[in-house]
Amino acid sequence: MSDHPALTLSAAIADRLARPDTAPAVATADDARQHLALGPIGIALLHIEWAAADLGPWQRAHDWLAAAARQPFTSGADSHPFYGAPALAHVLACAAEGLPGAYERDLDRLDRQVLGDVRRRLDTAHRRIDARQLPALAEFDAIRGLTGFGRYLLRRDPTSPVLRSILDYCVRLTEPITHEGDTVPGWWTLTGPSGRPDDHFPDGHGNSGMAHGIGAVLALLALAARHGTTTTNHHAAMRTVLAWLDRWETDTPQGRTWPYWITRDELRTGRLAPTAPRRPSWCYGTAGLARAQQLAALALGEPARQAASETALLDALTDPAQLRATIDTGLCHGFAGLAHLAGRTAADASPENAKRLRALLPTLLSTLLPPDAAPEEASAVLVSSPAGPGLLDGAAGTALGVLAASSTESPQTAWDACLLIA
Repeated sequence: MSDHPALTLSAAIADRLARPDTAPAVATADDARQHLALGPIGIALLHIEWAAADLGPWQRAHDWLAAAARQPFTSGADSHPFYGAPALAHVLACAAEGLPGAYERDLDRLDRQVLGDVRRRLDTAHRRIDARQLPALAEFDAIRGLTGFGRYLLRRDPTSPVLRSILDYCVRLTEPITHEGDTVPGWWTLTGPSGRPDDHFPDGHGNSGMAHGIGAVLALLALAARHGTTTTNHHAAMRTVLAWLDRWETDTPQGRTWPYWITRDELRTGRLAPTAPRRPSWCYGTAGLARAQQLAALALGEPARQAASETALLDALTDPAQLRATIDTGLCHGFAGLAHLAGRTAADASPENAKRLRALLPTLLSTLLPPDAAPEEASAVLVSSPAGPGLLDGAAGTALGVLAASSTESPQTAWDACLLIA
């Protein structure tokens, strides 16, 4: 474990969020109770990882889970990988990794609920594809959709027939569809990136991101292949997505980048609209997509693509313009997410690129806690900030990202499986 000062920030946040009854009210609010991104189960995940690493007590995790479980968790159509029973299942599975035998009965019940829900979602999705209609983002994305469910099932049972069915669906999703005279990729949606109708996207868009786009599909297919779980046309589907990303990449003096999304006008003209440099985050942009492409290259045995993906991340993390566009600390689109992605990518990179990526970690971590800053004061600011104490944008996620990036070892649990980066 590194002695970098930023690690003390993770400890200070964990201490500040030690107990639900002394944490900010937003951490235990009823409207956030079932949210992995916002509420107590995401904070429990921080304490689970600390305890599994023998850095903190298990009681903290148990207390946060008990606070979340004061009422039943939603399952079925109103739940998804970041909300309700599936989100709780992810957290309990992490606890079981660090504390074998823990929550076993609860996990079995949640797994049955998840399997039933996934089967219903798959039936609906295949009927939609058979009708040659376009999907909603929530059908397939990492946060609300089938790729998020697929990553959970890959952990719990890599040989599951339901997981294989999700991979079959992902393959079908990469097949083109003709819509109003245009041939669009099968993941094209008629909404804006929010998942709702948007005047800025009158003809929809093709989303490239990891949170809500085809990046998550590529990552799931790659992770499954690396686990030895594949389906018919599995590798061909990965290559279809990679060809799409190759088609829309931009080569700049600072390196390769990928757009957050493609509009119908851009699809028709074959040209991207000019944009200012954008942050290279997990949810959208170069960092998350570079990791997804590295995973795909490893699964396909393509060392040149692997090297190019690792170089793209290195370039993004040293590009002043992209870093200036990064103004948050969290996992989703902040510096903790960039540091964690750098560490995860380095673990699978070529020796030279691994060395270069790890060399960037002290600088990335220093943006979260400069050497002369007091961890206790910084943790207080983060926990009480508008981003809140939660996992995806808030202090708990920042603490997890810092903890992982400060170590030369992999996380003790698969807490970041929900991000589809490992």
